[in-house]
Amino acid sequence: MSQSAVKASGVTDAPDAGRWKALVFIALAQLMVVLDATIVNIALPSAQQDLGISDGNRQWVVTAYALAFGGLLLFGGRIADLWGRKRTFVTGLAGFAVASALGGAATNEAMMFSSRALQGVFGALLAPAALSLLAVMFTDAKERAKAFGIYGAIAGGGGAVGLILGGFLTEYLNWRWTFFVNIPFAVVAAAGAYLVIREPKGSRNRSPLDIPGVILSTLGLVALVYGFTRAESNGWSDATTIGMFVGAAVLLLSFVLVESRVKAPLLPLRVITERNRGGIYLSLGLAIIAMFGLFLFLTYYLQIVKGYTPVKTGFAFLPMIAGMITGSTQIGTRLMTRVAPRLLMGPGFLVAAVGMLFLTRLEINTSYAGVLLPGMLLLGLGMGTAFMPAMSLATMGVEPRDAGVASAMVNTSQQVGGAIGTALLNTIAASATTSYIADHMGGASSRSQQQLVQLQGQVQGYTSAIWFAVGILVAAAAVALTFVNAGRPGGPAAGASGAGETAEDELPVPVVAH
Repeated sequence: MSQSAVKASGVTDAPDAGRWKALVFIALAQLMVVLDATIVNIALPSAQQDLGISDGNRQWVVTAYALAFGGLLLFGGRIADLWGRKRTFVTGLAGFAVASALGGAATNEAMMFSSRALQGVFGALLAPAALSLLAVMFTDAKERAKAFGIYGAIAGGGGAVGLILGGFLTEYLNWRWTFFVNIPFAVVAAAGAYLVIREPKGSRNRSPLDIPGVILSTLGLVALVYGFTRAESNGWSDATTIGMFVGAAVLLLSFVLVESRVKAPLLPLRVITERNRGGIYLSLGLAIIAMFGLFLFLTYYLQIVKGYTPVKTGFAFLPMIAGMITGSTQIGTRLMTRVAPRLLMGPGFLVAAVGMLFLTRLEINTSYAGVLLPGMLLLGLGMGTAFMPAMSLATMGVEPRDAGVASAMVNTSQQVGGAIGTALLNTIAASATTSYIADHMGGASSRSQQQLVQLQGQVQGYTSAIWFAVGILVAAAAVALTFVNAGRPGGPAAGASGAGETAEDELPVPVVAH
C-alpha cells in the first residue's frame, strides 16, 4: 500500500511531534531489560555465597526469570494491544523497579527466586510494549531506520554492556547493586514515557481476551524453556526433560489449533504465517542461539583460563559492543532505505559467522589482539547490521491492533533461542571437555600437568561448541536470504502485487490507526 493510498483512505499517518524524545525513554527501558539478562550472571557467585543458595538451586536465579519472561511474552504483547501500549509500558517499568528492589534486598533464596520471577512477569509486559510503541510511532521509512538502528544496537549490545556494569558493581560495591541499579533506569524511563509518549488513537485491539490461548501459550512456552534449562543441568535423556519437551509440543500444537478457530485469537496466525515475519522470527532465534552460548563461553574462558577480573572481562567485550553499534546505527541505518532487508540480514549473519570462526582458534595462550579482538569485532558488526532491519521488518506492515503480539514474537524468538543456545551449546562443550580429559589425563603425572589438561579440556569444549555456533549463524543467513523477500522501505511500487502479497521492491507502509 503506497503512502498516497494510505492518505486517500482517510487514515492519518501524521508523525508524533514527541517521537524522538519518546525513543530516548523507550531505549532506556530496553537497555534495562537487556542489561538485566547478563548483569546478574556476574553477580551470581557473590549472591549465592551471601544468601546460602546451594549449587543445585543457584540456576533458579536465572531460570525463574527466564520462565516467567518467556512464558508470558505473548500474553504481555496482547495486554499491550488491549490495554494501551503506553499504560502497559509504564506499568511494566514500575513493576520491574519494585521487583528489582526486592531482589537487591533479598535475605534468603526464596526471596531472591520470587523477585526474579516477578522481574520476568513485568519484563514480559515491558518488552513487547516498547517495541510496539516504536512500530506505531515511527512510520516514515528513513526515520524508522534510524529509530530501529538505535533499538537494534541496544538489543544486541546491551548484554555485553551488562557484563561490564555487572563487573564494576560486583567488584567495587556488592552484588545487591546489580539489582538496585535498575531502579533509577525504571523511574526515569517511566516518568519520561508518561510525559512524552502519545500513542496513536484507534490502534488498540479491544477484542475479548483469548483465555484458552493465554493458558496454552504460557504453559507451552514455560515447558519449552524449562525443558532446555533442565537439559543443561540434568542431561537430554532425563525423564523430566523429555516429558517437558513432549508436553511443550502438545501444548503449543493445541495453541495453534485453538488460534486458528477462535474469533479473537491471542496470536492471530496472520502475524507469523506472513513470509517475511516468519523468516525474521526464525533467523533471529537461530542467531540468538549462537550468541548466548558465546557470551557464556567467553566469560568463562576469560575469567577461568585467562584469569581476568570481572571488570577486565567486561571491558574485553567492548569490541563486540562497538561492532554492534557501528553495524546497527551506521551500516544498517544508512542502507536500510537503499537495499532490501535480506541483503543486510544475510551478509550480516555471514560476517558474524566469520567472526565466530576466528574464535574457534582459541587456545590457552591465545592472543587477545590476534584472535579475540577481530573475532568479537566482526561478530558485533555482523549482528548489528542484521539485527537492525530484522527488528524493523518484524513489525512493519502489521495492523496496529496486532503490533503488541508481533513485537512479543520477536522477544519470544530471542528468549527461546537464548534458552536453546545455553543448553545445547553447553551440552556440546561439556561432552567435548569430558572426552578430551579422558583421552589425555593418563599422560599427566604431576598436579600441574593435570591442571593443564583440565584447562585444555575446557578450551577444547568451548571451541567445539563455537564450531556449532558458526554453522547455526550460516543457517540463520540462509533462512534470511530464502524467506525474507520484501524490498527496501519506500521503494517504487510494483505494478501487480497480488492480494495479501508484499511487492518485491516495496515494504508495506505501517498503518498507524485502525
